[in-house]
Amino acid sequence: MLVTVYSAHNFEIEYLEKENKQHQFRYITEQLSVKTAELAAGSEAVALFTQDDASALVLNTLQALGVKYLTTRSAGYDHIDLQRVRSLQIKVAHVPAYSPYAIAEHAMALVMALNRKLIVAAARIKQNNYCLDDLIGFDMNGKTVGIIGLGKIGSVMAKIVHGFGCRILIYDVAPPVALEVPVEYVTLSKLLQQSDIISLHAPLTPETKYLINAESIKLLKKGSMLINTSRGGLINTKDLISALQTGQISAAGLDVYEKEKDIFFRDLSDKPVTDDLFAELKSLPNVLITGHQAFLTSTALQNIAETTIYNLDTWQNGGTSINELF
Repeated sequence: MLVTVYSAHNFEIEYLEKENKQHQFRYITEQLSVKTAELAAGSEAVALFTQDDASALVLNTLQALGVKYLTTRSAGYDHIDLQRVRSLQIKVAHVPAYSPYAIAEHAMALVMALNRKLIVAAARIKQNNYCLDDLIGFDMNGKTVGIIGLGKIGSVMAKIVHGFGCRILIYDVAPPVALEVPVEYVTLSKLLQQSDIISLHAPLTPETKYLINAESIKLLKKGSMLINTSRGGLINTKDLISALQTGQISAAGLDVYEKEKDIFFRDLSDKPVTDDLFAELKSLPNVLITGHQAFLTSTALQNIAETTIYNLDTWQNGGTSINELF
């Protein structure tokens, strides 16, 4: 079948091509939007990425063009209006797990880079400055790490921080499950109050939108560190900036941003920053931002490609993918 791949990136195309045996791919570098939906004309299927807009209006256009299948190259699907997809009888599937290790390891990398001031230290060395002032970190051993969201990624994160000798607090709306490492299931308020480091691994839903906000930040242990490799909308950025400026939060490691759609996955080096909130956030000395790259390992890209092709192959052959969302 003809498949239009939106938000196609050079780093993933070779993986998709390697796995593909029977489909014709039309690669579109632009994001799916009201303006670009017409580019899917003639396609039976559309492959999305996290930045794409699969809202009702866009879905209406795709359905009118003859699109029958929608597969997103991500685990999250908050960018897809599932209610509208269902009403239009478009089949939709995702990649439920590509590499929880990739994302959890990146979260830990952010923790250690912030803790040991690695970015500042490396910059000093390049400037021939070997002074150690203001580079003091802390021992991870004995610290309390709070993990919000105990899915596959949160579970791997728990194993990693256990290896550092940390006490682990877990908050999740799902019933507790047994893990290979000792953890404590607690309320959200207790996790916020007792954690030295908080790592977010929850999906973005109406219930989790702005989970970290002015009110919840008041509960935090003063000077705690916040890590987010999940979804930018879990954090109210304006409230985060205020907390970073007052020291309520000592440092933040962010791989996502609530308004990242028009920023990440692009080279904007020759353009001015138009998002004042993001400009202020990235200017803070106690913030480390990466551009939604936590998933970016060869293993994850291979798994994403395999699952995406599996979804398409199954539909091509008249079957039902195990990754369909309803």
